[in-house]
Amino acid sequence: MKLFWLLLLLMCSLKVSAVDVVIHNLDSLTTKGQKTVATWINQSLTKTQNTLGPLQQSTLPIYLKPQYFAFEPVPWASVKRSNPDGLELHIDRYASLKAFTKDWTLYHELSHLYLPLLPYSGFWLSEGFASYMQNVIMRDSGVISQAQFVQRLNAGFERARLQTKTKQQPLNKLSSDMWKQRAQQRVYWTGAAFFAEADLALQKQGKSVATVIKQYQKCCRTVRASAKTLIKDLDKLSRSSIFTTLYAQYNTRIDFPVITKTQLNSL
Repeated sequence: MKLFWLLLLLMCSLKVSAVDVVIHNLDSLTTKGQKTVATWINQSLTKTQNTLGPLQQSTLPIYLKPQYFAFEPVPWASVKRSNPDGLELHIDRYASLKAFTKDWTLYHELSHLYLPLLPYSGFWLSEGFASYMQNVIMRDSGVISQAQFVQRLNAGFERARLQTKTKQQPLNKLSSDMWKQRAQQRVYWTGAAFFAEADLALQKQGKSVATVIKQYQKCCRTVRASAKTLIKDLDKLSRSSIFTTLYAQYNTRIDFPVITKTQLNSL
């Protein structure tokens, strides 16, 4: 076992399913820290792929930015769109495996890789998808319970509902300007509500957003796409008009939808 980890740390690389994970700057951590971070990334990618299917890229570069002082395991992270796409993770170098596992950030960023890069006006879809899926992945893998799943989504929706009172532009317009206006709560969680509603509608057909996304990886995933192209592809794969109908309701909406805890608990 010690020899295995020595080889792993020397290569700074993991293989999960068909994906080679290359961890940059892993050697800036202690031996114990390297093992913790490598295990966390390996397990998180496995959990994500169990829900959303195999990631359709042969290599996944991850750029670590270890911090000496941090108030949470992953204070900040982002997707690095390139060839191939990768992730930048700012991490607490002293965090435990348990703390990393319970943090939502890596599940969120990995989810982004399942959709193409959308225009700014469609960021509500990409951020909404990642915000919704981080909770689905954590629930599916037992990191959180069903009750916690409902509570987290409902809390996000409440934050969005509150911010909607002061950020009342059409969602696609606000999405393009969310950083300047600090409107992430409304943009992210209204997008998450879109996918929750899609899941509720698909459920009646014995399907789910996750199963549709699995199909999307195999046939239609591109590097970039328009929001309308993505929506049309998801409708085609689900053999429905669910995504188109919801997109027409959400893209320019200025309110927040009503989704109850009872509905969330049925997901």
